[in-house]
Amino acid sequence: MSRKIELLAPGGDVEAIKAAIIAGANAVYCGLDTFNARNRATNLSYDDLIGIIGLAHKYGCEVFLTLNVVILEQEIVGLIKLLNKLVNSGIDGIIVQDLGLFNLVKKYFPSLDIHASTQLTTHNEGQILFLAKVGATRVNLSRELNLGEIKSLTALAHQHEVLTEVFVHGSLCIAFSGQCYSSSVSVGNSGNRGRCSQACRDEYEITQAGNRFPLNLKDNSAYFDLPQLVDAKVDSLKIEGRIKGAHYVYTVVDSWRKQIDKFVSTGKLLDDDSNLHRVFNRDFTNSFLHNKLTKDMFIDNPRDYSVQHAIEKNNAISVVQIHDVTQELYQKKNKIGEELAEKIKYLSIAKQALVMTLSGKLGKPLTLTMTIADSSKVYTLQSQSMLRLASQSTIDQSALEKRFKNFASNGYRVETFDCSDIDAGLSIPFKELTALKDDAICVLNNSVALVAAVEVPPLAKQPKVAAKPSMSLLIADEKDLHLCELTDADVYFKLPESFKKNCNKYIDILLRNPRLIPWFPAVLIGKDYLEAVRLLEQVRPQRIVTNNTGVAYKAYEMDISWIAGPFLNTTNSYALLTLKEQLNCAGAFISNEINRSQIKNIARPDNFKLLYSIYHPILMMTSRQCFFQQTVGCNKPSIEDGCMLKCEKATTITNVKGISFAVDKQKGGYPSIYNHEQFLNFDIVDELSDLFDEFFIDLTNIGSGSKAEQDKTLLVQHFERAIKGERDAQQVLTEMITISTNAQYSQGL
Repeated sequence: MSRKIELLAPGGDVEAIKAAIIAGANAVYCGLDTFNARNRATNLSYDDLIGIIGLAHKYGCEVFLTLNVVILEQEIVGLIKLLNKLVNSGIDGIIVQDLGLFNLVKKYFPSLDIHASTQLTTHNEGQILFLAKVGATRVNLSRELNLGEIKSLTALAHQHEVLTEVFVHGSLCIAFSGQCYSSSVSVGNSGNRGRCSQACRDEYEITQAGNRFPLNLKDNSAYFDLPQLVDAKVDSLKIEGRIKGAHYVYTVVDSWRKQIDKFVSTGKLLDDDSNLHRVFNRDFTNSFLHNKLTKDMFIDNPRDYSVQHAIEKNNAISVVQIHDVTQELYQKKNKIGEELAEKIKYLSIAKQALVMTLSGKLGKPLTLTMTIADSSKVYTLQSQSMLRLASQSTIDQSALEKRFKNFASNGYRVETFDCSDIDAGLSIPFKELTALKDDAICVLNNSVALVAAVEVPPLAKQPKVAAKPSMSLLIADEKDLHLCELTDADVYFKLPESFKKNCNKYIDILLRNPRLIPWFPAVLIGKDYLEAVRLLEQVRPQRIVTNNTGVAYKAYEMDISWIAGPFLNTTNSYALLTLKEQLNCAGAFISNEINRSQIKNIARPDNFKLLYSIYHPILMMTSRQCFFQQTVGCNKPSIEDGCMLKCEKATTITNVKGISFAVDKQKGGYPSIYNHEQFLNFDIVDELSDLFDEFFIDLTNIGSGSKAEQDKTLLVQHFERAIKGERDAQQVLTEMITISTNAQYSQGL
């Protein structure tokens, strides 16, 4: 397994990829115009991709393809067609978010290496084991992690033959990647489908702390942290920026290449990062890596900081000084651009011209000669059988062109097809022509035989576990335990994202109330994951719901029945199969981001529950950073360990359209932002009750849109009736919950 220091560069278009290659990237990651999480990038056609692979490999550079979105059921057929092409493309790996892809690749396309995307929010030990189990060969660690956490997880990954990569430069999201729904909720463009509208960069009404861009983080740069990353044994240093141009990619990759080479050869670092400041940036921070979550991570301007940096560095004050400094900056930018243009002007991704000549005489084999134009390479192949006199069909130019018309060899185009040197009236078995064509493709494919296309059989829909859907509910406080007496519904108990070390509070609650089913959050880092595991070991519940794949792996290991929570973003049948077949999952929530038509054809595995949340506060984002530093203000210079456990601040932020969002924090939780509306969906009860075993309601009071205190006793009673289809109960609930929406169920992904 590789232990080199890989420099992994972004490629949003062909020119940016050429720039990355020529600047010294060891690998590039890029996307096609479908199935990738950067729709705003130009992206590539399939022919572009083939040309890029050929060009990159000439320079010893690998190519990874981003298929890093959640997949919809109706897209599976198209996805399989693409995978059948990719196995013969020479691609070096695919970057994946959707758990269904793991199932498809492991079963039908095992030659493809799977890299787990940052969208899978990988931040604890159990998640490394989960991803290794389902087939990942590499994981992108969450960019919120610090150096100690990265080192620990990398050591574990290496024990299981999994590589790790870390983002070292480029834009930072304030939200945990894969756990941000702000764009999906506000404008219907999901980050899980590559259509993020970057609400974190939006302007808001000026906050109490005096900020108009309270969610806007500086860019990430670990340029001077290379020794610590090498010490952590990270395999790949990843640069963000697939929506950036070639000039940006060249400048950043070139700077990092020189830094790595200097460190490898001398053990010392370059102290000049000036070129990084000459391309687009929002100023730089490395605070996540150093676990210093301060106010300095924010900048109250999402636009390019390069000019301002030059002005400040040169102490320019007067109009003339500022003008001169700005002009000098642009001159240096232009010089870099000219250098780039000169270096890449002869790089081509065009397919190589191929001249094919077929010749033969009676009693001799059919000979195929392939000449690669503008090259000295000539290949000669012969049939196994000898040519014979034809009794019926002869092998003339027309027949052979028809037989070879679908000649598919990546990176080549047939310029000339000449059969004039075959004697008339001869024939050869068609299977011999097919074998000759396959041999020719193999030769042009570096002697690698083509992988035959596979047909993936359609999945059968298995029967429901329950005849009629039941109700389940979620609470987060012992004061709501009386609700258990009102209903036979499953009652889940929401556990925090942070635990006081060796505190038995939640263990005791669950032991005293065995009816409660533990509900684990999406993010559990470091000691909080270990405390969650300790809770599992002490309580040993019969079943759990988890939104964290690390806890899921531990439950699988302990033979505890588990259900995949709504924040695992399950959107298709093959994702359910991965969970069931690889990790013995008992059921899963279907994502609230998809609509009725995207849900209705999902096929459940055998003896597998399907669940759906019909009432909950709508989470927009969760962060390891603090939303309150830039909104209401905070006297602490940085986030401390006690902040998670003690802070209960709450406020709102209002965008320039006048829409307010709740900024909420529970004790033991990460700061989160919620939509002003709550999710309420009775349409799915009316339309798809035959698909679901359980409809779920969230009664936790966290991030409620209207902030109105609801009578939970009445909610339980009315929801039980509503789930049975009683329209009067649905009407009463609609009147009780006045600020609500089910827009996601209508618009989908």
